[in-house]
Amino acid sequence: MIRSMTGFASGKGAFGPHSWTWELRSVNGKGLDMRLRVPDWLTGLEAALRGQMSKALSRGNVTLSLRLNRDETAPDLVLNEAAMAAALTALARTQDLAAVHGVTLAPSTASEMIALKGMLEAGSDVDDPAPLVGELTNEFADLLAAFIEMRESEGQALAEILDGQLKQVSALTAQAAELAEQRKEKTAETLRENLARVLENAQGADPDRVAQELALIAVKSDITEEIDRLKAHVAAARDLLSQDAAVGRKLDFLMQEFNREANTLCSKAQSVELTSVGLELKAIIDQMREQVQNVE
Repeated sequence: MIRSMTGFASGKGAFGPHSWTWELRSVNGKGLDMRLRVPDWLTGLEAALRGQMSKALSRGNVTLSLRLNRDETAPDLVLNEAAMAAALTALARTQDLAAVHGVTLAPSTASEMIALKGMLEAGSDVDDPAPLVGELTNEFADLLAAFIEMRESEGQALAEILDGQLKQVSALTAQAAELAEQRKEKTAETLRENLARVLENAQGADPDRVAQELALIAVKSDITEEIDRLKAHVAAARDLLSQDAAVGRKLDFLMQEFNREANTLCSKAQSVELTSVGLELKAIIDQMREQVQNVE
């Protein structure tokens, strides 16, 4: 099952005094470009989320946003006396050193002291982000699964569109083969006329060179190889669409091969009907290529 590179998922959660909202979205990209917006103080969270996404995704410009809030009605804050004692000792030592150098420091206020990291607690997890990081990491797995499910759903729709376009390419290829078969007699007639013209002006000409020129005339009007390769490309594209893997790059390369054969067919057409079929092929292939740009 192929996946689209376009996707979106959102979610909400809560743990202790914290609540949050997630948003995960992606659009087309040549490779995998991940942009994460998560609070810096949640040590290790970004690395963990990147690891999950790298394993699950192959292509796309992916943006993850985490908005975190803290409940101000959480349990009363408790002073961490050990941390405060250490801070006061360091402050006293700083004042003593300043006095030795003749520097007078402004006194610190109580509000400034308790604002220092680790001075207030509302349980053992306030200054340790690990439990919250663990909860967020676990919850993100569900968000990522929902995101992938949406990309797979979009991919299924893409696969159906591409399958329909491949059927059109197959039908047009068969039509081109039929037209080429119908014009064989006319092509042979043209070749005989060219042969007569060459022979009339071939006095003293190198027989090998004459043979090469005649072979070149025949090759310029023969589209057998182009028809065979178009059929092979259709089969290859259908095989890729059936795979449960990231095949976007391979499909994109295959579209270039489709286009090359259609161009060559048009250049060899030498008839209005066959040229018309070639142009239709080019139009369908161009539409396919637009769809393939969104395949992971």
